Amino acid sequence: MPNELVKASPVAVPAAAAGHALPSLVERAGGAARFAWEEFFYAEHHNPHTQKAYMRAVRRFLDWCEGQGRELPTITPGMVGQYLVSLGGSPAKRNLALSALRGFFDRLVNRHVVVLNPAASVKGVKDQVVEGKTPEITVEQARALLASVDTGHVVGLRDRAVLATLAYTACRAGAAAKLRLGDFQHDGSQSVLRFQEKGGKSREIPVRHDLDGFIRAYVEAAGLVGQAKDSPLFRAAVNGTVRTLTGNPLTSKRICELVKRRLKDVGLPSRLSPHSFRVAAITDLLTQGVPLEDVQYLAGHAEPRTTGLYDRRQKKVTRNIVERISI
Repeated sequence: MPNELVKASPVAVPAAAAGHALPSLVERAGGAARFAWEEFFYAEHHNPHTQKAYMRAVRRFLDWCEGQGRELPTITPGMVGQYLVSLGGSPAKRNLALSALRGFFDRLVNRHVVVLNPAASVKGVKDQVVEGKTPEITVEQARALLASVDTGHVVGLRDRAVLATLAYTACRAGAAAKLRLGDFQHDGSQSVLRFQEKGGKSREIPVRHDLDGFIRAYVEAAGLVGQAKDSPLFRAAVNGTVRTLTGNPLTSKRICELVKRRLKDVGLPSRLSPHSFRVAAITDLLTQGVPLEDVQYLAGHAEPRTTGLYDRRQKKVTRNIVERISI
């Protein structure tokens, strides 16, 4: 009876509508399996990045299982473990795959496609990270970068405002890309930026005086004063021009390209990225003795341990020590 009800369900539309063919193992397992697929990827996960990563991981595993001549109900914990070993790559990559498989097979259990979750008892790979991999941009480098921007045209004003937003709010490139005109507002005592962060979180960050001036100069030059509050704050430029903006938002990808281009222009290392400003802001504030919980709030982290991954103070100490080696 449950399978018959599922077959009549309209939930099986999104995969076909999106142009993604279901894996053969899911198709052959019947309507309940197809329902579980749609439910897991399109109802449970709304973040497009998570959805894409999990779907890629599950598809890859199911393709591997099909190569082993298995069907969904015959997949065992041992197979999941063997697959993770053969997958290789970083611990984070394998743990992401395991997380995706656990969630997907949970749905299959709930929909009575399989009896037990074969990924549930499989142990993840130990991945003890004490410091993140993102390189830090130094205070001197950040100042040089901001000072190097030609603000004689609207694109230069925009780029300076974007770079300063990254530097002075510790926001992610994705959060900066989502800013709308209405997100830059005055709360009665000072200007604030309202960011839409990962996980649907919304935070207001006070705008320091120089950043406030940079954004206002850009908004005025771009002719954005009085436009709809839900229109993009940072706009893309017409290709090949520095004086004309479109109505389209500057995407996170374009912000990354903007930062890389500006780094190259000033001769700074290409390994730096928009996230380097986030590392620098967190490290600088902790170095000044700002309480960890305050820095954690600025960064929008749920756990203080995550904020600690951005702390590069120990690396600076280690650098000073190795310079003293007498060889």
